[in-house]
Amino acid sequence: MSSAKDCVATLIDDFQKRRPIRAGSLIITVYGDSIVPRGGTVWLGSLSKLVEPIGINERLVRTSVYRLTNETWLRGEKVGRRSYYRLSGPGRRRFEQAFKRVYHGAQPPWSGQWTLALLTQLPPDRRQQIRDELEWLGFGSFSQGVLAHPTLSRAETMAALQELDAADDTIVMQTETMDPMTSKPLRLQVRESWNLDELAELYQRFLVKFRPLWNALNAENHLGQEACFIARTLLIHEYRKVQLRDPLLPDELLPTAWEGRYAHQLCRNLYRLLYERAERWLDRHLETAEGPLPAPGPSFYQRFGGLD
Repeated sequence: MSSAKDCVATLIDDFQKRRPIRAGSLIITVYGDSIVPRGGTVWLGSLSKLVEPIGINERLVRTSVYRLTNETWLRGEKVGRRSYYRLSGPGRRRFEQAFKRVYHGAQPPWSGQWTLALLTQLPPDRRQQIRDELEWLGFGSFSQGVLAHPTLSRAETMAALQELDAADDTIVMQTETMDPMTSKPLRLQVRESWNLDELAELYQRFLVKFRPLWNALNAENHLGQEACFIARTLLIHEYRKVQLRDPLLPDELLPTAWEGRYAHQLCRNLYRLLYERAERWLDRHLETAEGPLPAPGPSFYQRFGGLD
């Protein structure tokens, strides 16, 4: 069995072999996982030193941060000769939508209700755009022009449509609780509407990639602080990419042996093993204009239903 140190080296090597290297995406992961809980602002130089061992040099960091600023993810500020960056207002909203999915705890029981969005009255040139946005929120296609979501409420759906300036042209309905809540035809419809087979394959790849690290840490948990930070960052980075494709359907609608459930458990358990030493590394290496970053806020320790 490989050592934990070897497992981290393999994860780094796998990241570095990808072309093109998605440096901007990894930087957003670092902000969401490590910087936002500590106030959200960091010196560009300390960010560069943080990600350099993962394979992102200073030039690539600067280029990526420049692009993220132009895309309104980040906002910069000069203090003397140093540049400091934080998530912008729009960037923070996007972060909150994406990352709350990553760190969620136990899912509440499903009510059996469905929210339906009928796009049939939208102009043809807008229909595909609104469909794409709703599918990003976790809606699945039940039939042409009819999208469904098992947990998002009608009010939440209307709020999203208002932001898209499509509320007046979309029909939104909420069903009564179904009894029984699941049936063979419904399970088949769910698998078809959300392409669960493809999603299961992505989760399986995640499991294959990170199970060796879990096994190694259970055998000898002596990983250093920097390696813990790198492992935690790549863990959340890879998990986030799959989570963004996952509608987070209720357990009642998922297969009994669902890969997404196992992936969430593995991610949660690994995070709990890594986070303390990773935080000590961040204490030593992240700077704001006032000095070291503050300690994480209370919400940080509520990730995955509680880190203790």
